[in-house]
Amino acid sequence: MPRRRPLVIGHRGAPGYRPEHTRSSYDLALALGVDAVEPDVVWTQDGVAVVRHENEISGTTDVETRPEFAGRRTTKTIDGAEMTGWFTEDFTWAELSTLRCRERLPKLRPRSASFDDAQPPLRLRDVLDIVRQASLDQGREIGVVLEIKHATYFAGLGYDVAGSIADELRTARWGGGELPLYIESFESTVLADLRARGIRGTYIYLVEAEGRPFDLVAAHGAAAPTYADQIAPSGLDALVGVVDGISVDKRMILAPDRRGRTAGPSSIVADAHARGLRAFTWTCRPENAFLVAQFRTGRGKAAFGDYESEWQIIADAGVDGVFVDHPDLGVAFFR
Repeated sequence: MPRRRPLVIGHRGAPGYRPEHTRSSYDLALALGVDAVEPDVVWTQDGVAVVRHENEISGTTDVETRPEFAGRRTTKTIDGAEMTGWFTEDFTWAELSTLRCRERLPKLRPRSASFDDAQPPLRLRDVLDIVRQASLDQGREIGVVLEIKHATYFAGLGYDVAGSIADELRTARWGGGELPLYIESFESTVLADLRARGIRGTYIYLVEAEGRPFDLVAAHGAAAPTYADQIAPSGLDALVGVVDGISVDKRMILAPDRRGRTAGPSSIVADAHARGLRAFTWTCRPENAFLVAQFRTGRGKAAFGDYESEWQIIADAGVDGVFVDHPDLGVAFFR
């Protein structure tokens, strides 16, 4: 059943104000009243599940300034795309924990960047414990929306991705329905694997506006369905019973024309609800840089535009969950 109001999810904590995936980012999001926070999970060389936006970490840590790790810079192909930098899977947790986090978008968010180089990366277990303690301290249930990154890639390196996540959740007492748990990925295969291991939660399939899911490309090549195929009515029919919901790029709901104007929400959310699927969207941000053209005001990319008008269209669509970078604004608007 659709929710009366959407879950407000602190996207990587509160990255509008603090470097993403840091202790202060999560603490701030929790203090500002989010319903859940979202850690992205990748792995170290020694199999520790850590929270980073990507396994390539030059944009979110100080690794490129560390001479002892200069030789780790390399080029890899991740989900079909070539990337150059430093990668979590080439560091042990002991090494990674010596790094310090940085704002990913310093020109857009200089206030957050003022907290650079002050905090180490976190493990998934750290985030699970932080949220559990906040639930106790605040006297309310707070959830975790756990995103599994690059599952097929890591499996190809020999990692037991689903097994690692399952073990971590059980050890932290998050895998048996003790607290609200949502598990999401752009790859449905790993979601099915984790569900088969008995982890209790709500399984959400992340959907890009373009492209194909890499797990299906790896299995079927050019015959793999596109994300667009999977959110068409027939594609949604096939997802029923496989996942509990979808999470789509907000532009798929706003459906702007070539001039960046929207005539109202698309049918995606209603189509999902008609099949008993939940519908989340990512990511609601107030800066002009992230708004469709219709709602940008002023000249600066970092300035807040008419985000409330954009967010109202998303609310009118009846979404069940929204990811926000500024938890105070998200809580105030959607709640």
